Amino acid sequence: MIKNNVFVHGNNILQKLNSKVKYTDRESVLYLEEISQRYEVWKKDNLELKGPFKSSSLEEIQEIICERVKLLNNYKDFLDIQKYAEHFDSRSNLHSSVLEEFMYYLFKDIVEEISPNALIGKSHSFKDIFFRSSSYGNMVERPYAVIEKKDHDFSIGISVNAEMNCNGSQQNEVHIWDIPAIAIECKTYLDKTMLQDVSTAAEEIKLKNPNAMYIVVAEWIKLTENINLKKYKVDQIYVLRKQKNTDREYRFLDGYVKNPIYEDAVMHLFILVKDFLTSDWEGGVNYGLQNGYLL
Repeated sequence: MIKNNVFVHGNNILQKLNSKVKYTDRESVLYLEEISQRYEVWKKDNLELKGPFKSSSLEEIQEIICERVKLLNNYKDFLDIQKYAEHFDSRSNLHSSVLEEFMYYLFKDIVEEISPNALIGKSHSFKDIFFRSSSYGNMVERPYAVIEKKDHDFSIGISVNAEMNCNGSQQNEVHIWDIPAIAIECKTYLDKTMLQDVSTAAEEIKLKNPNAMYIVVAEWIKLTENINLKKYKVDQIYVLRKQKNTDREYRFLDGYVKNPIYEDAVMHLFILVKDFLTSDWEGGVNYGLQNGYLL
């Protein structure tokens, strides 16, 4: 299985600990060391826990997901205590990267069961291609292809090595990019601007890979009823805490109740992805013509 930066939260912590510019004060280093110790326990527990698998029964899936969500809630409750939450703001990606790494733990075993060559984790996905040579003389020697890529928080797909050359030329170009079957955008909270951005990203993916699925996973949302969810190009939006966003300073007031991450929401996410990865994607004009309907 091809892993693309799957331990993104652990890498985030390590980068902060090794930074020579930021988070070098005594308090930051102490906090990061405390977080790192707790993170290693969370990582170890998740790697030792196996499944769910493609062949797992619904009862087995639920049992394993229940344990993974329990581990996630325990770690998130630790990471979200006031001193850490206020010291590391949203720009640090310390908190948001937890969800990205959790996606790996959730899907690692079913993806490896399907194929050891599958891509899983952060990806640099194919967005577009254009050709830019400096002259016709250069153009006939090699294509001078430029590949535009789009980063995604988490993907399940393939990594492609493409070799290009011009007819009769011995000069080869090698380009590497990812093609996601499923792309998942992870957010601490989702607002309207973010939703518009992920909708655009989803549309770009599906123009090049019509079979792709695009999912948004957030802890909280910052959306009102005055929004038409149907116009956005994402396939599903999960709000794992089933709760609207509250500004961080209000979360530490007496009486505020922070919902946990709900296992039934994670269960729905897993089943959606599992069914998609194991289903038949057959389509196209000829296939639809046999039925009398094309879409």
